[in-house]
Amino acid sequence: MSSTQVQIHALANGLVLLAEPMPWLESAAFSLLVPVGSAHDPADRLGLASFVSEMIQRGCGARSSRQFVEDLDNLGVNRSSAVSNAHSSFGGAMPAEKIYDALSIHADMLLHPHLPADQFEDGRLVCLQEIHAVEDDLAQQVMSELRRRRYPDPFGRTSYGTLDGIQQTTLDELRGHFERTYQPAGCILAVAGNLDWPQLRDHVERLFADWHARPLPAVQPAAAEGGYGHLEQDSNQTHIAVAYASVPYGHPDYYQARGAVGVLSDGMSSRLFTEIRENRGLCYSVYATCHSLRELGSVLCYAGTTTERAQETLDVLLAELVRLAEGVRQDELDRLITKIKAALIMQQESSPSRSSSIASDWYFLGRVQTLDEINRILDGLSCASINAYLSQHPPGDFVVATLGKQKLELPVGIS
Repeated sequence: MSSTQVQIHALANGLVLLAEPMPWLESAAFSLLVPVGSAHDPADRLGLASFVSEMIQRGCGARSSRQFVEDLDNLGVNRSSAVSNAHSSFGGAMPAEKIYDALSIHADMLLHPHLPADQFEDGRLVCLQEIHAVEDDLAQQVMSELRRRRYPDPFGRTSYGTLDGIQQTTLDELRGHFERTYQPAGCILAVAGNLDWPQLRDHVERLFADWHARPLPAVQPAAAEGGYGHLEQDSNQTHIAVAYASVPYGHPDYYQARGAVGVLSDGMSSRLFTEIRENRGLCYSVYATCHSLRELGSVLCYAGTTTERAQETLDVLLAELVRLAEGVRQDELDRLITKIKAALIMQQESSPSRSSSIASDWYFLGRVQTLDEINRILDGLSCASINAYLSQHPPGDFVVATLGKQKLELPVGIS
């Protein structure tokens, strides 16, 4: 497994350009992270970052809202946008020769958005519809409640915000939030694919050099709520979510933690799938995954089941998490490593996956891991190293959220 060197160029205003040439591809992709997310929403205007993200895509520079969309479509750009706790992100994948035009349009979007008054209510409606969609997705609801309890506010917020926050937002407030928070310091632009590095570097410098940096509003975290919370819902299903503390992505032991969680949940041979779904038939869906903020890490688990089997599902899920501290076996680790390496090989053929990984690495690590480096880390994993990690970081102090007709009981000895 091999990879090319990632090129790095830091603009004077704080924006960092990262690029990995992949000359065997005919595509190129970019991931652009702007360091404003739901954590920067005012407490009485939750969802404001998502509202701004929606509105800046409704025309910019000389382009109307319709022309913005049509120009990207005519370039063949498969585009995306999202808001997380830390970032508003924008991305696109396209034929390689179109990357420069696509970046020009997105630079216009960030520096010269219209934020048009005549589309303000349409933008509000989109944000409200997204909140209603989450209300209909009960699994997503319970995971949102879990993150809210696990992390200190504002780091556990959902990016969608609240109906009241979106409904009360005025156009002046939205424009003011954009002016205060959209700036280049801390921005990460990652590009991967068939590209010419000097041309890309000079093009990005021309696009963004005049974007002026200014301080972001400070975020003051509160204490995490923790504990167990139940969301009552008249449903024949019960949704169960469990979290416990882990190391964040930038920690030296992250891949030990990732290996342990992979044994729990990577594939149909994993412990949770085998024991809870296959052997006992308790649920229709179950998984565990590593989740990381910059300074805090967690393992987040989910199980969806019927009301009648909910208590047993929770009991068995927690028992499997506790049992993980006893260690992993070689056959489990071998399957996991094979699966992860296969995913890395696939990433070499995907410019969008690679641009996203590059941007994420820079945010969490301040550098970019090459695929060769990750491969060496994986080769260095062993049952002994993962079990040593588990002995020092056993799953415990669980945070639990459930959604359904009945509140559940935590097993004796687990709080």
